[in-house]
Amino acid sequence: MFKSVLLVSALLTSTAAPAAAEAPVRFLGEHVLPMGLEVDGSAVGGLSGLDYDHRTRKWIIISDDRVAPRFFEADLSREGVRFTGVRTLNAADGPYAPSVVDPEDVRVDRWTGDVVWSQEGNRTADVLSDPFVQFNKRDGAFRRTLPLPEDLKMRPESGPRGNASLEGLTFAAGGTRVVSAVEGPLLQDGPPADQQRGAVSRVVVQSRQGRVLEQYRYQQEPLFAPGADTGVVAILEKSNGVYLVLERSFAQGVGNKVRLFEARPDGSSLRKRLLADLADLPLSKVDNVEGMAWGPDGTLWLVSDNNFSSTQITQFIALDVR
Repeated sequence: MFKSVLLVSALLTSTAAPAAAEAPVRFLGEHVLPMGLEVDGSAVGGLSGLDYDHRTRKWIIISDDRVAPRFFEADLSREGVRFTGVRTLNAADGPYAPSVVDPEDVRVDRWTGDVVWSQEGNRTADVLSDPFVQFNKRDGAFRRTLPLPEDLKMRPESGPRGNASLEGLTFAAGGTRVVSAVEGPLLQDGPPADQQRGAVSRVVVQSRQGRVLEQYRYQQEPLFAPGADTGVVAILEKSNGVYLVLERSFAQGVGNKVRLFEARPDGSSLRKRLLADLADLPLSKVDNVEGMAWGPDGTLWLVSDNNFSSTQITQFIALDVR
């Protein structure tokens, strides 16, 4: 049982002036969490993914803290954010040792109520550990992992780059499909992005049992500033066969650039169009936005990862997407 209930007094930015009728995205509001917030003794930070559970009417929000993989349960609306508990994400044999996994995105399986999450794995000079998509029960207990294609496994000369691996995750086609997105280009898919050309990310569509149904190439934007890094941080089904894709870039001394795209299949690629650059919205700041999910009323919610840093913020952003 969750033991404590914590009410967060959040800043809600007033609704922006009505946008032009043809604008595909309208800003609704923003909540910024206070620093030092804890739930049942667990620090709230590193929030990299979220999803709404229609069964419990609660939000599930994952932290990418590698020391203690966990998810929070919360109430989230335009009125505020209220955290109600925290759960540890366990392996088959119990809690993960520190720094073994790197959680990123999270979804609630509407068929079972399970918490489904992605993690990046590891690529260093000494360690190659594969990314995975894992199903856990609502109490955090392990249920199963989804078999991933060989392309996404860490191999000396192929597979994901370090810290640019399996990132975005969404269910599609009524929950019959699991769709994942790799943050950066696989070693076999070419170089990282530069200021002239964006890199290619893989988007993989699988059955619930792991059979690969489709693989798409998604072309990222070029770097917006010298020395920036960039990647796909979230993917979300918008409608049948159509996705929202969140690209996030960061340059030291410049800041973050976060853009929301709509993407749809075009042969073996995903063809995209820009819906919004968060720099054009009346936010308190554009921080390290990493997660997105639909609310129960069709509002699109974004969340930022503050990296547990005092110079960054945790923000929840509400958007109306047409």
